[in-house]
Amino acid sequence: MNVIVAGGGTGGHLYPGLAIARALVRLDPSIRPHFVGARRGIEADVLPRTEFPHTLLDLHPLYRPKVWRNWRTLRGAFTAWAAMGRIGREVAPSIVVGTGGYASGAALAWAWAHGVPVVQHIGDSHPGIAARLLCRFSVEAYLGFPEATKFLPKGACVYRDTGNPIEPPPDIRPDPAVARAKWGFPAGARVLLVFGGSQGARAINQVVAAWVQQGLPPSLCVIWATGKGQYDAFRQFDRADVRVVPYLSPIADAFAASDLALARGGMMSTSELCAWGVPMVICPLPTAAQDHQTANATTLEAAGAAVHLAQRDLTPARLDALVRSLLDDPARLAALARGARARARPHAAVDIAQHIVRLVAATQGARR
Repeated sequence: MNVIVAGGGTGGHLYPGLAIARALVRLDPSIRPHFVGARRGIEADVLPRTEFPHTLLDLHPLYRPKVWRNWRTLRGAFTAWAAMGRIGREVAPSIVVGTGGYASGAALAWAWAHGVPVVQHIGDSHPGIAARLLCRFSVEAYLGFPEATKFLPKGACVYRDTGNPIEPPPDIRPDPAVARAKWGFPAGARVLLVFGGSQGARAINQVVAAWVQQGLPPSLCVIWATGKGQYDAFRQFDRADVRVVPYLSPIADAFAASDLALARGGMMSTSELCAWGVPMVICPLPTAAQDHQTANATTLEAAGAAVHLAQRDLTPARLDALVRSLLDDPARLAALARGARARARPHAAVDIAQHIVRLVAATQGARR
């Protein structure tokens, strides 16, 4: 069975596809995923280092504030349609899986026009315009947040509450004291994990830098992932109780060591933290498309899994007060951890893969 997985632009639209593709191959080694992405997205760097064949198209996003730039978007759409015809003939997919981003729309539109079954992964609590539109042509959609259903069109598409496909925590998790020792922290230290996703978050990094300079609460240690592009600007803050790294590797030792996390509101970051049961302070990126990170943050706060801290309120003093109040209140911290675990779907990738395999089998059986 051949499967086209289309999506990218950001890690939140690429890594779910990789998790689904790997789950499909583990489920049935004869399944052959082929990725379709954009030349200007994160997939241009990531996909060549994976085990999967892929094609990158000359695609551009929709420029809403600067509409005159959309000639590139229109040109890319026409060339992508022609390219998808060639890819479709070569791959002959049994199904096309969309994971969001502008590469996803082109592939899903082509699949629908050619009678190839279409499914989507929709990771955010408030789906974007493209995801909502494409649901009208999708057979199934796999939701990272069940709250997304109230924004999606009613019709033939079946919505499944699977959660977001992540690399699940190991069955035997690292001991927190051992994980802290790997970071050079005392076994009894309280640990704050700071990360802003694969690209980092400059606003968060700048406030954390000022906070570190002013002085951290007693016995607090910090694991601070700046993002690769911002590491050089903040690496000088690395010291025994503040470990500054470009990204989290291995990620398990960071999550296992942490009592609390300060993170953006992206679907993958929040899903990983839920799977590990790490309480969250979510500071959404205010310029994210359709403010979906704020929607994720408020949804998780309402579920008792997180505290929402708007970027306009993020200051060294506010961060210091919030971290102290949470770490000094074990009952509240434990309640946030329970709320996070209640939202966890650590095996979402496997569940989605099983749905896809069953759907293809049913579709092929109906055609016989």
